[in-house]
Amino acid sequence: MAEIEIHHEHGHDDDPLAKRVGLVVGLIGVALAVTTIASHREHTAAVIHRTEANDEWAYYQAKKIREHTSEVGAQVVRALGTDPSKTDAAATALDSARAKYQGDAKEIEKQAKERMQESERAEFLALRFDLGEGFLELGLVLTSLYFLGRQKLFPLAGALTAIAGALVAASTFFT
Repeated sequence: MAEIEIHHEHGHDDDPLAKRVGLVVGLIGVALAVTTIASHREHTAAVIHRTEANDEWAYYQAKKIREHTSEVGAQVVRALGTDPSKTDAAATALDSARAKYQGDAKEIEKQAKERMQESERAEFLALRFDLGEGFLELGLVLTSLYFLGRQKLFPLAGALTAIAGALVAASTFFT
């Protein structure tokens, strides 16, 4: 029987830089995954805070409508009433309801503004994470191009871009 020799050529030993570039690609991938998750969480938080703010504004509007209705009711009672002894109690009750609704509306307005600020802050943080994510993705692609072109410029440019992305994403923890 004839012997067949099969030669396996491994290029792994020829390029020691490839191992380090592969490690860098992996580290950039991990940073990208963490940044992507943080970005998604901030987008979700922004939507939740905006929804809460919208709910507060709707509640504020309802209180203002009740306040206005009580004010109009008191004016109607006073204008159409012929016997003040009969209409004073109703007008006083409507005035006190109006004052209560007015106070409630001020508190609700304050809460709605706080929710809007929370939403805007979450949107700002999400934008930072998105920007960091973009730079990390670009860094990952540039670094990976080394395996196609074997040019040392690719991992250098990719690493610098990824560092910029990581810094932008990390800056959210200091704002």
